[in-house]
Amino acid sequence: MSMMQGALNTGDSMRWSQDWLLGMPMVVLTVLIHVAVLGVIHQRTGRMFSRVAAARHPTAVFTAIMGTVTLMATALHGIECGIWASAYLMIGALSDFRSAMLFSLGAMTSYGQSSVKLDGHWLLMGAIESLNGWLLFGVTTAFLFSVVQRVWRIGSEEMQQSVEGSQR
Repeated sequence: MSMMQGALNTGDSMRWSQDWLLGMPMVVLTVLIHVAVLGVIHQRTGRMFSRVAAARHPTAVFTAIMGTVTLMATALHGIECGIWASAYLMIGALSDFRSAMLFSLGAMTSYGQSSVKLDGHWLLMGAIESLNGWLLFGVTTAFLFSVVQRVWRIGSEEMQQSVEGSQR
């Protein structure tokens, strides 16, 4: 029997359906959380930089803001891995939170070098989490690019106003 025929057996089909039924809502949940939190961070970052853009050391301010935003985005990814790890525990795919978190970080980042493995019938769930990681990292990349553009634009406007004010 070929691998394809084995995957199409009723028991395997049921297990794969179960992985999709559990995995896809997890993808939607984590993407919604990700977009909502990044939206809040984006709003606050713009306001914060607007207040301090006229500082004497705009490069230092920019660096501090980008470092803070990057730290928050990284923590958000960690929280989302924790959500997946909790799901693995709830379905009995892994036995303890430490192993579940290690597996989740490996799956989410596509690193996958952990000694922690899922049982065969949960392998698709791990692959779905990896797909979720690609989506979340893509959103994060776009977000960080947007923050850089926004902060640079605000900084340029503030510097222009400062120059115009000093020329008067």
